Amino acid sequence: MSDPVAPESAAITTAPEPVVVTEATDGFGIFTDRSVVAMRVGGELRDLAYRLQPGDIAEPVTIGSPDGLAILRHSAAHVLAQAVQSINPEARLGIGPPITDGFYYDFDVAMPFTTDDLAALSKAMDRIIRQGQRFVRRVVTEAEARAELAAEPYKLELIGLKGAADEGADGESVEVGGAELTIYDNVDGKTGEVYWKDLCRGPHLPNTRMIGNGWSLTRVAAAYWRGSEKNPQLQRIYGTAWPSKDALREHLGRLEEAAKRDHRKLGVELDLFSFPDEIGSGLAVFHPKGGIVRAEIENFMRERLLANGYELVYSPHITKGQLFETSGHLQWYEEGMFPAMHLDEERDAEGNITKQGQNYYLKPMNCPFHNLIFRARGRSYRELPLRLAEFGTVYRYEKSGTLSGLTRVRGLTQDDAHIYVTPEQVKGEVASQLQFVLETLRGYGLDDFYLELSTRNPEKSFGSDDLWDQATETLREVAVDSGLELVPDPGGAAFYGPKISVQARDAIGRTWQLSTVQLDFNQPERFALEYTASDGTRQQPIMIHRALLGSIERFFAILLEHYAGAFPAWLAPEQVVGIPVAEDYADYLEGVVATLRSAGVRAHVDHSDDRMQKKIRTHTTGKVPYLLIAGADDVANGAVSFRFRDGTQVNGVPVEQAIARITTAISTRSAEL
Repeated sequence: MSDPVAPESAAITTAPEPVVVTEATDGFGIFTDRSVVAMRVGGELRDLAYRLQPGDIAEPVTIGSPDGLAILRHSAAHVLAQAVQSINPEARLGIGPPITDGFYYDFDVAMPFTTDDLAALSKAMDRIIRQGQRFVRRVVTEAEARAELAAEPYKLELIGLKGAADEGADGESVEVGGAELTIYDNVDGKTGEVYWKDLCRGPHLPNTRMIGNGWSLTRVAAAYWRGSEKNPQLQRIYGTAWPSKDALREHLGRLEEAAKRDHRKLGVELDLFSFPDEIGSGLAVFHPKGGIVRAEIENFMRERLLANGYELVYSPHITKGQLFETSGHLQWYEEGMFPAMHLDEERDAEGNITKQGQNYYLKPMNCPFHNLIFRARGRSYRELPLRLAEFGTVYRYEKSGTLSGLTRVRGLTQDDAHIYVTPEQVKGEVASQLQFVLETLRGYGLDDFYLELSTRNPEKSFGSDDLWDQATETLREVAVDSGLELVPDPGGAAFYGPKISVQARDAIGRTWQLSTVQLDFNQPERFALEYTASDGTRQQPIMIHRALLGSIERFFAILLEHYAGAFPAWLAPEQVVGIPVAEDYADYLEGVVATLRSAGVRAHVDHSDDRMQKKIRTHTTGKVPYLLIAGADDVANGAVSFRFRDGTQVNGVPVEQAIARITTAISTRSAEL
């Protein structure tokens, strides 16, 4: 078997083509391009060592492809685990899946890892990588796996899962999946001596040397086994891996910039929001400055809704459980809901139940309520499309380990809309909604998009195949017609229907899922929704779920990071601060500010005792868009001087021009100051 070198030493040109196998061989025999690290055969990812048979079609997987990066990172996770056990043989193994831009591995250890441990572990990993140990796959029976991994209690638990691991949400599928159990041995490339082994589904790189030097261990954390608070808490080590050192440097540069933009950090620095312990995990309060930004986000959204034929509705935060049984949420989403509250029970003086109680739930979604609004009276085809929109606060019992600032919370406000249409209106309305979504997002300053089409997971959905196929094809056609890049997301749909999601890239190139447009043929049937058609018959509408921002909280965080806290003037909590050169000029600035405030501008004069330069620094740090400075010359000439966030200054601007510049930038929602 050949022993490929690290990919960064190879000249990577165009991607190799699929090969039709004519005689029995392995992947090394047909792919000589050193960028190829695995292959796909019959839809399954395989190691290059896999034996191919005549007639097989082998598709190469290059290291820079999404699959190739996942294999690289999972292989690096194995090397990390081997390094940990080489230093601490008592460490018990959890799981080590690839994740976005990197990998992690969980361990049960007596003493938690510290950042200082990462240096020693990196050295141990480097030794293993340079040895060029081969990753060798072998199939084992359950009894053999249990015997070999008897000292690994967490692996034994995964062995019991087998195919069910595919349904896990915490990376179990990298270990086991399907009916077959496999172990990967890390062996000496020359002698075949086994250095280490792990239960793993694979595939892996051919050898550790191919990991190269584009990797780094990044941080340590705690994590519950299989993501459940009921399970033991393990120690997690995160890392990142890339095809080359240069790619690693670029990634670390992005991380550094992302850290500067972290909305949790900026939220504190700019006094926008907080998460008081007294309230509970994942439940935010917005401070006055954050409240202004949020209000502006919502107000623009409401303007857009009303201008595009929507009607605003409101619904309660809590409901009887029967509503979510009808919608299907209790069957398909109960784990994501807060536990039931048993209410309305009545007892007599002896304690006997005279009225049965019932379960109430905090709502995780708004759609069932909108269905009831539609059903509240008879509907005609002339009313359709009927577009109902709500800023509805919902509650989801997210696991504590998944909570992350405003981007993953337990209480969130959805800019939710549900549109009821006739079958003939479906395609046109979906296309119209997609355009509405893109135009609105551009209004917030986002303009780099691609689309993702999420299709059915048969195990986590209901409804006929025909309806699902029809809905999926409609969405696909609309997505293609938009001209945007379309990326498949197999099995990613909600339980009630397929969806298009708009993926937006921010100022530093990160991708965020924002708007979704989902087709639903099922809920109208479950709620017995009807309208009178033009021929007088009763027909069932089709329902479109449309979330534009996703949640206000998450979108707030995305915009905060996109702008690095320096919001455009229309969104900024403080838009103008007047700074007099001396207190003698404060009244003059008060007059300018009064005019601005009468025009709806958020403006005030800084009357603090700080020196002028200190005031400028304070408000520049606070990312105020416009600082208006006035001294003797300005007063004499009826002017002000502009000071901007980047430190530039424009002097002697006539007051009328200054006011016009500010009000125009705000009223047009310009990104320019």
